[in-house]
Amino acid sequence: MSGVLLADRYLTSMTEADLDEVAIVEKLAYEFPWSRGNFQDSLRNGYYGVCLRHVTGTLIGYCVLMPVVDEMHLLNLCVAPSAQRAGAGLTLLREAVRLTRAEKLDGVLLEVRPSNPRAIQLYERFGFVAIGRRKNYYPARHRTREDAIVMRLSFSKESAHGA
Repeated sequence: MSGVLLADRYLTSMTEADLDEVAIVEKLAYEFPWSRGNFQDSLRNGYYGVCLRHVTGTLIGYCVLMPVVDEMHLLNLCVAPSAQRAGAGLTLLREAVRLTRAEKLDGVLLEVRPSNPRAIQLYERFGFVAIGRRKNYYPARHRTREDAIVMRLSFSKESAHGA
């Protein structure tokens, strides 16, 4: 992907040069953010990183995907708080699905906090279904850990999901 233009925003592959900005957005969006090193390790390990930018160059959001056997694992999807509720999450999910299909994988797996209903709603709207729960998966403020809902989007061989 070398800069796919979408109206007033565009997608690019995440590179080392993006990481300072990615880490800033991550800290703005999450109480328990990934570190810059987490993103750096992901890129070094060959995972897919995707940045979504406004035509002005401002980072709107990003995602990190890891191919595992026959499916893609969506490790992180984040939209800058100032850009939420404007379709950026959907744009990033569509790109995640496009990359998954390009790798000829069977679907996308992700974890999401039960305390993040907006994300759950976005994933369900896109076609993800809850398939399980990981106990004590996430750090949490007033308790030691928070569970994760495991969700999956499966591709049937004959469908071409585009949400």
